[in-house]
Amino acid sequence: MKLDAPIPPGAEERACRVATAAFSARKPTPRRRSYWKPVVAVAVVAAVTGVLASPPGRSVIHAIREAVGVKNAQRELFALPAPGRLLVNSPRGAWVVEQDGSRRLLGPYRDASWSPFGRFVVAVKNRYELVAMEPNGKVHWTFPAPAVRSPRWGGTRTNTRIAYLTTPVWSMAVVAGDGTGNRESCTGLAPVAPAWRPGSLRTVAVFGPAGDVRVEDVPSCKLVVHTHPEPAPAKLQWSADGTLLLAVTGIGATVYDTNGHVVQESTGVTDATFVGRTHRVVALRGGDVFVPGSAPLFHAVGIRQIVSSPDGRWLLLTWPAAGQWVFVRVVAPHTIHAVSGIARQFGGGSFPSVSGWIGE
Repeated sequence: MKLDAPIPPGAEERACRVATAAFSARKPTPRRRSYWKPVVAVAVVAAVTGVLASPPGRSVIHAIREAVGVKNAQRELFALPAPGRLLVNSPRGAWVVEQDGSRRLLGPYRDASWSPFGRFVVAVKNRYELVAMEPNGKVHWTFPAPAVRSPRWGGTRTNTRIAYLTTPVWSMAVVAGDGTGNRESCTGLAPVAPAWRPGSLRTVAVFGPAGDVRVEDVPSCKLVVHTHPEPAPAKLQWSADGTLLLAVTGIGATVYDTNGHVVQESTGVTDATFVGRTHRVVALRGGDVFVPGSAPLFHAVGIRQIVSSPDGRWLLLTWPAAGQWVFVRVVAPHTIHAVSGIARQFGGGSFPSVSGWIGE
């Protein structure tokens, strides 16, 4: 039997055209694949491109780079670059740092500060107790006080006073260096640490509630100097010879003479200090550490404090954003020495503050 049937002429060509048309008209099923990695890559590239292209973006990149810190910083504080000792306030308590870099935890104190010649330390314990001790932690006396804050020690080598703030209405009280004779002095103040005029048992600079600088005669509470109000009072400091007073507020830093006249002022400053025992002021503005009228000594985003060495040759800059202390030599040759891991070295937690660098 013959199984093959004859194929009409042109049939194969017509069948091919029909099959091709049907295949072209079908809807293909897409192959399963992951687009996550390409999308992420495109998004990252776009984000980086956008950051680099915009002025705010350039600031962000700059800030990130600056926050890395000074390269080749030491991991431990082995020594201070200038004579003297530091007093440091950390979440764990108050510390004394010797020139050789050794650290001593005095105890669970806060608001610690030096006596005028570094022989003693005054601090606050449990918010309601004033404590006077030696730099080795040996307590000499304690004194109860309501919500005590910001004690500061003044006077001479043989006769001293301690001024401190109390609430509920911010007032200043004064106690003798041996813990006797406590009495309230002046009321209606801003919660900023008072500043004794060097060598004086009577004259204290304070901020009023409106940010006005007041120089008070402690025994009589008589107003000696009064300046115009300024926003956000932050810091008061006398020059070593007691002839100039530095006030840092929310709008800048101003230097006054003993009559309340403005000697120097700089806007936009967030911290400032006298350099050693001189009348030179070094200030912090927008990341620039500078002496007014001179080129910046150092620049970094996030510097918080400027502390001068007693001899005026070095500055200590606290840099929480990088976790570092940076020592900058003020006199030529200008050099920089940085130490990392500062919070860890003082018991962990938030970045510590430096209360003072005092000479021997």
